Amino acid sequence: MTVKLAVIYYSSTGTNYRLAQWAREGVVSSAVQPAEVRVLKVPELAPPQQAIDSNPAWKRHAEETRDVPVATLADLDWADAYIFSSPSRYGQMASQLKQFWIRRAVCGRGGQLAHKVVSAMTSAQTRMGGAKKARFFPSMPRCTPGGCHCGRAGR
Repeated sequence: MTVKLAVIYYSSTGTNYRLAQWAREGVVSSAVQPAEVRVLKVPELAPPQQAIDSNPAWKRHAEETRDVPVATLADLDWADAYIFSSPSRYGQMASQLKQFWIRRAVCGRGGQLAHKVVSAMTSAQTRMGGAKKARFFPSMPRCTPGGCHCGRAGR
């Protein structure tokens, strides 16, 4: 049986995109059984193009990943397991990824993570940037009955 893994991330400047790529590479290279992995991004929340253009790293990353597919609710149905990746924003996940969760709940699709494995990664640019608190954001998907969280909190 081929395991279907969705690595769903938000990244404005590329850090969490690199984490998502590393997760995909790790699964593909070390899988005990065959795996099909989709790396998917969540969309921006309509920032003005002027804001993106004013930050060279954000603009470069947006251009580099323009062909990365955008995560949809159908991807949640497709996958057997998930890894979510988000920068820490004051100890919380990025609002772009949070909006993806809200959309899932509003559409009445809360049970689609039941009996599936869920893990998450986070990043912060500063030592006290909220990464320790943000590591708990995987509890959101586990609120679905039957969800199983895997992984360990990093430093």
